[in-house]
Amino acid sequence: MSDNYLRPRSDCPGTPVGLHMLCRFLAVVWLFTILPDPQPAQSAAAPRGDRPATMAIREATTGTLLLRTAQPGRFVPAPTLNTDVHITVTGIIARATVKQEFVNPSREPDNWMEGVYVFPLPETAAVDHLRMTIGERIIEGHIKERTEAKQIYEQAKQKGIRTSLVEQERPNIFTTSLANIGPGDHITVEIEYQETIRYDQNRFSLRFPTVVGPRYIPGVPDLVEHGQSNIAGHGWSFDTDRVPDASRITPPVRHPREGPVNPIHLTLDLVPGFAVGHIASDSHPILVIPGDDNRHHIALRAESVPSDRDFELSWEPADSTHPIAASYAERTAGAGYALLMLTPPAAALADNIAVPREVIYVIDTSGSMAGTSLAQAKAALHAALTHLRASDRFNIIQFNSVTHRLFDQAQPVTTRTMQQAVRYVDGLTARGGTEMLPALRLALDGVEHHDRLRQVVFLTDGQIGNEEELFQTIHQRLGDSRLFTVGIGSAPNSHFMRKAAETGHGSFTYIGRPQHVKEKMEALFQKLERPVLTHLQVVGLNPNSPAELFPFPLPDLYAGEPISIVLKAERLPHQLTITGMVGRTQWRSQLSLTDADARSGISVHWARQKIAALMDGRITGRDQESVRHAIVDVALAHHLVSNHTSLVAVDVTPGRSPERRLQSRALEINLPAGQQYEAIFGLPKTATGGPMHLLVGMGSLAIALVLWVLRRQLA
Repeated sequence: MSDNYLRPRSDCPGTPVGLHMLCRFLAVVWLFTILPDPQPAQSAAAPRGDRPATMAIREATTGTLLLRTAQPGRFVPAPTLNTDVHITVTGIIARATVKQEFVNPSREPDNWMEGVYVFPLPETAAVDHLRMTIGERIIEGHIKERTEAKQIYEQAKQKGIRTSLVEQERPNIFTTSLANIGPGDHITVEIEYQETIRYDQNRFSLRFPTVVGPRYIPGVPDLVEHGQSNIAGHGWSFDTDRVPDASRITPPVRHPREGPVNPIHLTLDLVPGFAVGHIASDSHPILVIPGDDNRHHIALRAESVPSDRDFELSWEPADSTHPIAASYAERTAGAGYALLMLTPPAAALADNIAVPREVIYVIDTSGSMAGTSLAQAKAALHAALTHLRASDRFNIIQFNSVTHRLFDQAQPVTTRTMQQAVRYVDGLTARGGTEMLPALRLALDGVEHHDRLRQVVFLTDGQIGNEEELFQTIHQRLGDSRLFTVGIGSAPNSHFMRKAAETGHGSFTYIGRPQHVKEKMEALFQKLERPVLTHLQVVGLNPNSPAELFPFPLPDLYAGEPISIVLKAERLPHQLTITGMVGRTQWRSQLSLTDADARSGISVHWARQKIAALMDGRITGRDQESVRHAIVDVALAHHLVSNHTSLVAVDVTPGRSPERRLQSRALEINLPAGQQYEAIFGLPKTATGGPMHLLVGMGSLAIALVLWVLRRQLA
C-alpha cells in the first residue's frame, strides 16, 4: 500500500474556517471508506492445492485470514506465519535465532503480497543479524541508518524485488516487513540476537516473549495534519500527541473465538558451565534431555504452541552454598571487553536492623487486567499486606481511567486500617483504560524522607504505549523513594517494567501464573524488608587506559541480586574492586580478570548497554539530535538494530512486475492468554474497529462545531 494511497489530500483552500474544518472531517471519512475493512479472521492453515484463486467468506472452510479483492464479495487468503526459535545458553549469555516463515497461500497469479508482522523480543535483546531465504538463495541483511534502510526497502518493493526489513519500535517490540511474496511462496526471514541471562535469588532465568499485548494509547489522535493522513503503521490505533508511533505498536488482535494464529516451535541448548540441580518452565510443559558435560537439550513438549504467552525457563546450580561469581572477556577491534557478575553474600545484609517504612501499593485495575491478571494482582496485594509491621505506614492506590487512593495519606498499620485495606482490595474490579501517569504522580511525591524508608510497589501488566513519558515522570518525582514493579499476566510489557524499576532504584518481579504469586512475592518481600546495598563503585581501573562501564552509576542492590558490569577499555585491568555501603557499614569485594573465560559476544552486550544508556539521555534532557548521532555511531560499529538503525535485505532477482498490484496487510496476533477481549476492545469486533468508533464520536462533535461556526458567520 503506497503512501499516496494512505494519505489523501484534505485541504480546501479559500473556504471559511467552518467549511475548512468540514472538508478536513470529510477527508478523514473518505480515508476510512477506501481503507480495506477488517474481515473475519480464521485460524491460519497451510495452503491447499484445491483452494480456488478467490473465494467467498462462506467458502473458507479450513480457516484463513482473508483479504478483499476488487471483485465484490470475493477474497484471497492473506500471508500466514510460522515461527521457529532456537536458543543456545552458554554461561550467562544467550544467543537466539528466530526464523519467521511467511507463506502466501494464494494460487492467483496476480496476488502478490507484503506481510507486516509486529512481534516482541526480550527487552535486553541485541539484534545483529538478518537473513532472507528464498528457495536455495540466502540474502544477508545489512545494518543501515533507519531512514536509509526504509528507503532501500521501499525502492526494492516498488520494483517488485523481494526485500525484508527489521525495525525496532521499542527495545522489546520489533517489526518485520517482507515485500513481494508471490503466490505459493515460502520465504524465511531469520534474525539473530543476543542477551544476558538474569540471575536472582540463586536462580538463573530466561524469558522469550511471543506476543505483543494490546497497549493503552493515551493522547489526542493525530488524524489529519497538513492535508495528509499520519497513519504511519498498520495498527488498530491512530498515532497520538503522546504516543506518536502508536500505529506501529498496535498490531491487529485476533478474537480468541476465531482460534489461534502464528504457531511457534522452540528448542533450547543449555550449557551453563556447572552442574544443574533443577530445570523448570513456569509457562509451558517441556522436555529435558541431559547430555554430556552438564549440557541439556530442552524443547516444548508440544511440537508447536500458540504465540499467546511468554516462554519462561529457569535453572538452579546443584551446589547453591556459594555466591555466584563470574568474569568473561573478549578482545576485538583493538579493544578489550569484560563482563563481570558477583552476588554479595546474604550474610552481609542479614544482620542489619530493619528501619521503619512507608509502603505505597499501586494496583492496575484497567480493562487489560480483567480475568486472571487482576486475580493475581489482588492475591499479591493481600500477601503484601501481611508483611507490614506495626512500625510501618501504608496506602493503596488503584488506577484505570481514573486514579483513587484508599487513604488521603499513608496510615499506621493497625487492625482497623488493615481491615479497611482488605475490604478495599476484595472490591477491586477491572474496567476502563490504563491512565498510569496520574497514579505515578500520586505515588511518587518527589521529596526526601529522613525518618523512614519509602517504597512504592507497582502491580500492573504495563501494557501502555507512552513509556518515555512515564520514565521522565519517575526521574523527576522519585525523590528518595524506591520503585518496585511487579509484572502481572502472561505477556507483560517487560521493557517498561524493568526500566521503570531501574530508574526508580528498585527491582522488577514477574508473576506469570496465579500459583506462583506466593513464591514470587515472598522473594520480593525479602528485598523490601532487607536494607539495600548502596553507593556501589568500581575501583582499580587503569587511569592510562580510559574505560567505559555500564550501568553507570551502578544501581542499588537487594538481597539475592547480583552486581553485573560490562566494560570496554584499550587494556583491561588484572582485577577490579567493587565497594559499597550496607547501612553505615562498608562492603568490598574483588574480581579477577586474569583468569576470565574468553567468550565472544561481550562487545555486542557492551554496545547494547551503551545504547540503553544513551537513550536514558532523553529522559535527563540531553539534546535529542546528539543522542541520535551517538546511537547511530555505536549501532553501526557493532551491527545492531536500534531505534535509529535497521537491518535490510534485498534480493537481486526481480520477482513481481511493477505493473502487478502489491497488497499490504498486517498479520494478526493473538490476545495474551488470560486476557479478556471485550474488556479491552469492547463488544466483539476486530481490533481495527476502534478508530472508526473514535471517528464517529469525533465526527459528531466536529459537525456540531461546524454548524455553530457557520451560524456565527452567517449571522
